[in-house]
Amino acid sequence: MIEYYSNGKLLITGEYGVLDGALSFAVPSKYGQNLVVQEADTMVLEWVSFDHTNHNWFTVVYNLKDLEVLNPLKAITNTSDEKIALVLLDILVAAKRMNPDFLNTGVTVNTQVTFPKEWGLGTSSTLINNIAQWAKVDAFRLLWESFKGSGYDIACAQHETPITYQIVNTVPVVMGKRFQPTFLDNLYFVYLNKKQDSKEGIAHYRALGASKSKMLAAQTEITKMLLEVTTLHEFEELLLRHETIVSNTLNIPKVKDLYFADYLGAVKSLGAWGGDFVLATGNEKTPEYFKSKGFEVVIPYADMVL
Repeated sequence: MIEYYSNGKLLITGEYGVLDGALSFAVPSKYGQNLVVQEADTMVLEWVSFDHTNHNWFTVVYNLKDLEVLNPLKAITNTSDEKIALVLLDILVAAKRMNPDFLNTGVTVNTQVTFPKEWGLGTSSTLINNIAQWAKVDAFRLLWESFKGSGYDIACAQHETPITYQIVNTVPVVMGKRFQPTFLDNLYFVYLNKKQDSKEGIAHYRALGASKSKMLAAQTEITKMLLEVTTLHEFEELLLRHETIVSNTLNIPKVKDLYFADYLGAVKSLGAWGGDFVLATGNEKTPEYFKSKGFEVVIPYADMVL
């Protein structure tokens, strides 16, 4: 039996722009996903996935001879499960193309996330990184062979510290960073009660057509400055600048204007706009404020980030 583990992620700066070479700042989360592989005597791959409450939410069996679903009627109970089975199959087939020695014997695989799947902390990226470790292939290449995306989430899956991430000439450049400002206790992650479809957000960004060079340059500059600030006020000013440039470029309202106009601190969207987590600056009364608005999941920075 072999176990693999990958960290979840949060993108602090560079949303959308990271796809086109903007320097971004991202943090690995204390939440993640593990994958346990055990050899079996049969020529099938039995896959069982559990959520953070130990509930078995997905099961499928693949025939390894041709990597097709072996028992669709038994294992796939609805359209959503069928889509998941096919997406997983795409990842496994891509990994086998990269390493023909992968999946030549029967195995049983158990996976489990340590966070609610709807939180958007990287259910897919942690899975891909775990499969890449198991298959002994490059995780970034596996991502791009089977999914789309920048790859910052793969970098977070592999790192134990905050990072900067940038695609330079199609190559991911990852740098570990020390981020320990005096105001860390003033930072909170707030879940917006809905999962955002990152593919949908990326499609909207790609469809803009207008020049994005101004946003890319601004995001790179803000990322560099964010890592050097010493006061909470400077940090908040940079978050506001970042929100404004993305809002103007994508023609999407800022999350603070939509939901938290009366809030005392800064509120910044993370990743694809419209769902998942936001970053809020504040004080000991911050959790009370957001919970009064119906947003029950408020996590201090130190409890979320590695």
